[in-house]
Amino acid sequence: MSRIGKNPIALPAGVTLAVDGSTVKVKGPKGELALDVPETISVSQEDSTVTVGRADETKATRSLHGTIRARIANMVTGVSTGFERNLDIIGVGYSAELSGKKLVMKLGFSHPCEFMPPAGIEIEVPAPTRIVIKGIDKQQVGQIAADVRAHRPPEPYKGKGIRYHDEYVRRKAGKLAVSSGG
Repeated sequence: MSRIGKNPIALPAGVTLAVDGSTVKVKGPKGELALDVPETISVSQEDSTVTVGRADETKATRSLHGTIRARIANMVTGVSTGFERNLDIIGVGYSAELSGKKLVMKLGFSHPCEFMPPAGIEIEVPAPTRIVIKGIDKQQVGQIAADVRAHRPPEPYKGKGIRYHDEYVRRKAGKLAVSSGG
């Protein structure tokens, strides 16, 4: 039995879960999310707990059991509290600002880098060197954070670029001058 898949999911107050055939819909104060569940995985609800089961013991079904349970748990967390990723901008002259909903970043290029977030994603810039990405879909928030970071990933020599707030960038030594031996 999957160690993650067998754990029940507790539904917080204000969150409802509906199973319609092979579609699971979770609705909460922040929004609504839906997930298509394979036929071999079953989702059942008793009061305020949700359990995920599997129909057989094939390798494909066993591998999906914990994944589907984790995705449903992330949907419940997303519609109740939401997810956020924090990015830091490191470098002299590097900054970010919001122009309407568009994120405009100055990253040392000859032009500013612009990024328009998709629907359901909110971007905040509390400081010129800090970007906060918020949303209810964990996968989408992480992907948008990776897309923004890809404009200027941190480099290992001076550490300049966009990095996750909790990311450690391993630094390398630069070129060393070699003294002539003779």
